[in-house]
Amino acid sequence: MKKFENIKKYYKPLQPTIKVENKKIIYRELPPTKEIENFVYCFWQLKTQNSLDYSFIYRVVSDGCIDIFFNHNLPVENFVTGFCRKYTEFDIGKSFDYIGIRFLPSAFPLLFGINAKNLSNQSQELKHIIPKLSNWITTEIKPTQSFKKVTQLLIKKFTKLTEDKTFQFDYRFLNALNLIFQKNGFLDTEKELDIGLSPRQLRRLFNFYIGTTTKTFSNVVRFQHILNAKPSIQSLKENKLYFDVGFFDQAHFIKNFKTFYGVTPSEAFR
Repeated sequence: MKKFENIKKYYKPLQPTIKVENKKIIYRELPPTKEIENFVYCFWQLKTQNSLDYSFIYRVVSDGCIDIFFNHNLPVENFVTGFCRKYTEFDIGKSFDYIGIRFLPSAFPLLFGINAKNLSNQSQELKHIIPKLSNWITTEIKPTQSFKKVTQLLIKKFTKLTEDKTFQFDYRFLNALNLIFQKNGFLDTEKELDIGLSPRQLRRLFNFYIGTTTKTFSNVVRFQHILNAKPSIQSLKENKLYFDVGFFDQAHFIKNFKTFYGVTPSEAFR
């Protein structure tokens, strides 16, 4: 598992926080325990403190991950969302409380043996994918439990799952994944991923563990690298960070960013 530990070292999949001025909505994250930190990036909650005057549109940006999430007020409503090649938006109403688990890239297929390609670019009811886990969420999670308590239950559940599992994977795939992370997604995936696998074998493994091709995943990693740098509009203009990760000009960068985020960098970082 040593190789697998590198994922959390090199990759931090971020989602936008709720704007400070929107005091009626809370978005927060809790980290996993050491026992499952190679699989889970974080546990998250998105909830209203009071009913809103409008229906809230929540934007999820591309992060290369698979998430399980559920309605805390009605846990029978539980879902899994696969790799997304572009941003997605959800109308979640005027009052809500969602809790989720963001898995590190490749962790979900490794844990559950599910082909990530079958989940890509969509949300599905968890009961159709992992019925036992869906039933556990339905029966064990209660609306009265705090986010901290729910997270403790989830940590206990996933710790048990990892303890009982024997993991087998192709180290060459992990070598390719780690190289993409180390290069911040800026590499020629056809020429630089020379790790002893044919292009066809590599495509098959990335489709299974990630849900997309090496090129598309690398583009998401590059986008996430920009987010992790937490640039301001001014610093983007002055430092031109996007040149460092292979964008030819500002127009190319803005178009790519908007695909994964849904708005331009100026709107995102203002």
